[in-house]
Amino acid sequence: MNATLPQWCADIIANPPRAGTGFHLWLFRAARALWKCGRDESDIRAILENAAALCGRFVPQREIDEAVHNSQVSAFQPFTGQYHAWPDFNEEQRRAVIAETGCEMMDLWESSPIRFSDKRLHTEEIIDALFPGNPLLCCGKTQADFDTKPRSKWRGELSKQQFCVPSPMAKWRGLTKEGKDSAHCLDATGPRRFLVIEQDIGTVDEQVAVLVHLMYRAPLALSVHSGGKSIHGWFYCHGQTDETVKAFMHHAVSLGACHSTWSPSQFVRMPDGTRGDGRRQAVYYFRPEVVK
Repeated sequence: MNATLPQWCADIIANPPRAGTGFHLWLFRAARALWKCGRDESDIRAILENAAALCGRFVPQREIDEAVHNSQVSAFQPFTGQYHAWPDFNEEQRRAVIAETGCEMMDLWESSPIRFSDKRLHTEEIIDALFPGNPLLCCGKTQADFDTKPRSKWRGELSKQQFCVPSPMAKWRGLTKEGKDSAHCLDATGPRRFLVIEQDIGTVDEQVAVLVHLMYRAPLALSVHSGGKSIHGWFYCHGQTDETVKAFMHHAVSLGACHSTWSPSQFVRMPDGTRGDGRRQAVYYFRPEVVK
């Protein structure tokens, strides 16, 4: 299938990275290259799906769809370099950080200023602390079933949600990159309030060690277990410059963090919410005093 491609494009297609080392970015880069070489959507989709099956993690169809559709417009525009902005994964540095930090999940739990040891869901009080007042919040039970409405209108419903945008929305609805009206899009998202660090590699204890390392660079307000195999850190960054926050994200990405959460509109796990399979997305660290 790749024999007729120019060598520069064939090189991209022939070398997809493994999961956790930039595969999400590669999907966009590969799709963009294939559009530039005149391949149609069905060919591009088949090539990406074949690579996804071998990358080492489950790749949802939505991720491939977004790579195919979002890359088409930029394929015929001058490349600005923004898609090559993130550093490569530094496995040696990650191992050194984990060894130096020496922290595990239980250490994070025991260091939490507020600990929830009962079986009751505390989603409402957590969101009240993270988003005081009555801001517009975008939340969803799934990636397709979501809404944006004032915090007061969500009361009593948040523990049933699986996802949320970690920043208040600036307006009820906006336009997606494809020009569609939506309650969940970058166009409708307000200034960044939290930067969420998510890792799809390593054990939970190793991920915790990286989060603790990052705590010395930025205030950690919250850690949320995905209900699966990862734990996510919510770092408070309201009022910081983009340069400061991006430098922090660069360091996190070099240690194995996913850069997809750099987008302010990216859905993340609802704190103490409910995963699609019914599992609790438990909070293991909660420090509301860092939120101003």
